[in-house]
Amino acid sequence: MGYFEHAADGVAILLWAADPDTPQRLATPFFHAAAAGAMDLPVEIYFTARSVHLLVPGVASGLRASEQFDKSILDAMREAASFGVRFYVCADALRAQGLDGCALIEECSGHGGAVQFMARAADLRWRTLVY
Repeated sequence: MGYFEHAADGVAILLWAADPDTPQRLATPFFHAAAAGAMDLPVEIYFTARSVHLLVPGVASGLRASEQFDKSILDAMREAASFGVRFYVCADALRAQGLDGCALIEECSGHGGAVQFMARAADLRWRTLVY
């Protein structure tokens, strides 16, 4: 069961205010996701609003949380993915951001939006975080 006898069944993370224009806010959700994944917890990250831009090739690779931080945001995303974290993109957010039909990075697991996230939020066995 992982590290804790009464661990949650998983963690769902909603990226709502995680905006590529404020890269100093972007590393933490992926670090938390990687930590939970390292604890053998299933983790799902739902990209919505402007965070969907992070899934477009070339965007996250050019962002850093700090000038003192060597890793790009894409590096942090890939580290989380290496622990089994799954990335889901909201189709409505893609459309709203003018990205409908754009290629997405290979780490994107598919589409998932409000219904999927709310199903996790309503499931008492899962924990949810919003960034």
